[in-house]
Amino acid sequence: MGIVVKRVYEPATKADGYRVLVDRLWPRGLKKEDAALDAWAKELAPSVTLRRWFGHDPSRWDAFRHRYASELDTKGEHWRALAEQATRHRLTLLFGARDEEHNNAVALKAYLEAWLKGHGPQH
Repeated sequence: MGIVVKRVYEPATKADGYRVLVDRLWPRGLKKEDAALDAWAKELAPSVTLRRWFGHDPSRWDAFRHRYASELDTKGEHWRALAEQATRHRLTLLFGARDEEHNNAVALKAYLEAWLKGHGPQH
């Protein structure tokens, strides 16, 4: 159980559990059949405007996380099922960015974990 993040280019493993790509754009050079996805949650990716503003600039990371969280606040119907999934099985959020510390999957993981801590599983 729990949530992990992983580059979509890394090989899939059974330990990944439920694999969800959380990028708006398909990762360059990756064949769809090689991605081993359970879902592609484009709707959970940051808006085009926010993604372009951030530009993977680590100096904008804190502001990006705050702005992205504000966007996620309006998309509960899309992420709540993933949060619930994480209470029962491992959830792997997949991303294509080279920067493994400053990307939307890392920010989404923190957002989901904070929500789960405050709300717990909803049955």
